[in-house]
Order: sequence, then structure tokens, then C-alpha cells
Amino acid sequence: MCRSVDVKQAVLAKNDDLAAALRGDLARQGVAVVNLLSSPGSGKTELLGRVLARAVERDVPVAALTADLATENDARRLARSGAPVQQVLTDGLCHLEARQVRTRLEGWLPEGTAVLFVENVGNLVCPASYDLGETLRIVLMAVTEGEDKPLKYPTAFGSAHLVVVTKTDLAEAAGFDETAFRTHVQQVNPGVEIVRTCARTGDGVDTVLDRVLVARDGAPLHRPPLTPRPHVHEHAADGEQAHDHHTQPHPATTSAS
Repeated sequence: MCRSVDVKQAVLAKNDDLAAALRGDLARQGVAVVNLLSSPGSGKTELLGRVLARAVERDVPVAALTADLATENDARRLARSGAPVQQVLTDGLCHLEARQVRTRLEGWLPEGTAVLFVENVGNLVCPASYDLGETLRIVLMAVTEGEDKPLKYPTAFGSAHLVVVTKTDLAEAAGFDETAFRTHVQQVNPGVEIVRTCARTGDGVDTVLDRVLVARDGAPLHRPPLTPRPHVHEHAADGEQAHDHHTQPHPATTSAS
């Protein structure tokens, strides 16, 4: 097991190096990267589509990568916004890695892009440990998921520069306790801003885009207590069963995730 841990930590260290290089390359091109993390069914794709469409209306040059294990359904949905979109198929991998983002961007990212949104695989575990070279990490949660989710997934919520609540039009029907949710978020990420959104009505869409543009312009970001750190995640290979072994999160040493 120790050998497995060492190997996996080396893999994560390599990802960190690739992410740092990618972040530097894109920054020199004037591109900010926004990494969107959430569980499946949070409404992440619908909200992102609204944000992209609003950016297009405001003449903000944006683009998006969207990741899934299979199908290009989300890319087709997001393309309706009028923004350039590419699908990344992970072939069963439960998270994106920096090398996949770089490979997908080669020869594709439109010149002059100001913001690249990366919609990560729907999962709050593995993606939380992988730096994608992002400028801003946003963690989303729907009101239907339960107000204790930040406590269940402290690495994801604890590494967020911004937390976004989705589907707020369903809050009353879902019995969502927003006060408890906010308390739980602050327990794992003191001081982080929480934005309420509803893709159906458009509430909060401009606020999310404004926060992204502020980050793009180089304003100081919220400093989350956690940064992506190596975990051990053995993906099934050659018919063997996969195992997950996650390390405890570590305090942040820089403000960039």
C-alpha cells in the first residue's frame, strides 16, 4: 500500500506541475480559467449555459470545455449559448486532469478568449484534488442536495474561491435550511462568498459572471483554507476492482487552487 501511495502522490505531483505550467501559459495569453465542480444533477450545465449566454450578450469573449464519461449532450446544450464549446470524454475517468485540458485546448481555443469555463465531471470527490490550472474554483450545490453537503465533502467546499447555490426556486419545496447550509460552508471555508442562483429565472447569473470577470482582471481572490492535494485513487484496470484511499486535506499554502 505504501508503494501505491507513493506512486499516486507522484501522479498528483506531476499533475500539479502541468497545471502550474498551463496556468502560466494561459495567463500570458490573457485567459482566466474557471473550474466548476459539483455533484451530478446540481444544475451546473444549465447555469453555465446561462452564464455563457450572458457573457456573449455582454461581448465578453468566453469559451467552455465540458467533461463527461460519455456522450456529447452537454456540449450541444452549452453551444446554444453562442459561445465556443468543446466536449472532453474521460472514458470512465471520474475527474479531469491538467494534461486533458491542455490537450483539448491545443489548436482550438479561440484567439482573444478572456475566460475559459471548465465544467468538471459531476463528482465532489476526485475532482477536488486535481488542479486544472484554474484561476478560480467554483463549487456548486443545489438546494435539493441537503444543507450538510459541505460537511460531507470538506475538500471540495474547503478549496472553493466561490460557492454557488443552484435551483433556489425549489428551496421551499425541498425544505432547504439555508441558515444551516451557510453555517456549514463557513465551518469548512471561513469567509467564502455564497451566491444564490436560479437558472430558470436568471437570478444570480450576472453576479456569477461579475465575480468571474473580477478574478479575470486580477483582483485578489478569497483565500480558501484548502488546496488540491494528492489523494490515492486506484482506477480499475485489467478487470481488477478499483479502490479509493483519500488523504486528509492540508492547509493552503497559496491563494491559487
